[in-house]
Amino acid sequence: MVLQESDSELEAGDAAPDFELEGTDGESHSLEDFADSEALLLVFTCNHCPYARAKFDLLNELADEYDAVSVVGINSNDAAEYPEDSLEKMREYVVDGRIQYDAYLRDESQAVARAYGAACTPDPFLFERADGEFRLVYHGRLDDALNPEDEPTRFHVREAVESVLAGEAVDLEWRPSQGCSIKWVDER
Repeated sequence: MVLQESDSELEAGDAAPDFELEGTDGESHSLEDFADSEALLLVFTCNHCPYARAKFDLLNELADEYDAVSVVGINSNDAAEYPEDSLEKMREYVVDGRIQYDAYLRDESQAVARAYGAACTPDPFLFERADGEFRLVYHGRLDDALNPEDEPTRFHVREAVESVLAGEAVDLEWRPSQGCSIKWVDER
């Protein structure tokens, strides 16, 4: 496990890079699939990282609580080296209820993680739907619990989502998320 902080090239107001990825439901998904949502929370995550696993419940709660927000997990890890992150294992996590996001997608080529500048798991990006496209309004920590065993006292992502749904600007400092580094195929 290598601890990594997020450091994306995307800035506030940037459009979400498009993608087409296979989901655990066997369907192909793109940004357009979430066009009916007011906001899109994309979280680069995985099955094996203790930092990512510690946020499963929070992401499940957000997916359940906010009908106007699509919560999408994207797993970009090298599944050959980390079999726990394979599409088959991702499906198991959905079937047994550990993952209850609106979609859990596999970025086999890792092109989507690179396009977003994702660096760690979890690495969350919150987009607001405006003028027919998703624009970045927050990239930072999900909450203030930086270690897997810590209990959060502040939920940054919930504050950001509430601002978007209220039609207000997201007024949060973008503090980098931290977790395990994304396991890149070319680092073998």
